[in-house]
Amino acid sequence: MVCVAAILSQATLFLALTILGLSSILVNTPETLMTLKIIGIIFLIYIGFKGLIDAGKYVRREFSFGSLFVKSFLIATINPKSLAGYLAAFTIIINPDVAIRTQMWVIVPTALTITCLNYTSFCALGAFLKDKAVTVTLNIRLRRVLSLFFILYGVALAFLTI
Repeated sequence: MVCVAAILSQATLFLALTILGLSSILVNTPETLMTLKIIGIIFLIYIGFKGLIDAGKYVRREFSFGSLFVKSFLIATINPKSLAGYLAAFTIIINPDVAIRTQMWVIVPTALTITCLNYTSFCALGAFLKDKAVTVTLNIRLRRVLSLFFILYGVALAFLTI
């Protein structure tokens, strides 16, 4: 749930930046947007390869709530899917003929509620599957498959973006 709080904080930050007009700036400066996309693509591919390398290693890491929050917040913030999603959604959803602050009274609570329900559901599913997928073999295979998906997602984004 600490990670969910971090993701909600990131979502709140992106919503606040949208209110301040950052999405308009990014949409109108394609070089900046492309740089952010490339950073996100490299990060996704890096996470995928790191996951493949570390798949067979079982290390139980201990995190403090603070470090877990910061790490989750940073990952959510540089996630290209999140950035692209907020940019796309808010450049499509926002009506330029209506004051942005007026529209945000509806958009912000709706977006945060959907985000909270989405990630809380993932946490509940993970907690449910935890005891069912504890076997080392399944865990290693699952980690490798998920790592490959990160790599494929990064490569797909690269071909679609660049």
